[in-house]
Amino acid sequence: MSTPSTLHTATTDTNLADALTAVTTEIGRTDGKASLLLAFNGAVLAGLSSLTGRHLPASTTILGALAVAALGTATVLLLLVVRPRLGGGDQASFPHWARLTEAEIRACMTGDTRAARVRVLSRIALAKFGRLTRAVDCTLAALALLALAALTAPLA
Repeated sequence: MSTPSTLHTATTDTNLADALTAVTTEIGRTDGKASLLLAFNGAVLAGLSSLTGRHLPASTTILGALAVAALGTATVLLLLVVRPRLGGGDQASFPHWARLTEAEIRACMTGDTRAARVRVLSRIALAKFGRLTRAVDCTLAALALLALAALTAPLA
């Protein structure tokens, strides 16, 4: 028969494993979304580059320039999402472990490090999601500006 402490330990063990899996999955999702948005923004910027040298009304040019600035900002934010985090000052991630000897790694693995890894990875996920959200907002603003620019452009 299980005692309350055994039940708590089993529940905690399961919850830590689930949390670690969930946060790792979320980080992968942000990287995937950021990669898709980078490709989309790159395609839009490439399309806009074909318009250089054309004589367009000032309002169209200004709106287009603002859209390019918004897409550029979104691209920088997306690059920050996919940029590797290699600081490792947290003592719960592979950059930290890479600086240790094999004996030091064994010593720090005597306890359960999952809670620390969940904390570190959760902070990484929050930062990535925040940048991804701002990048999507910038991309949407750019699309709105491009729609306005298209409305002010001559038809022929």
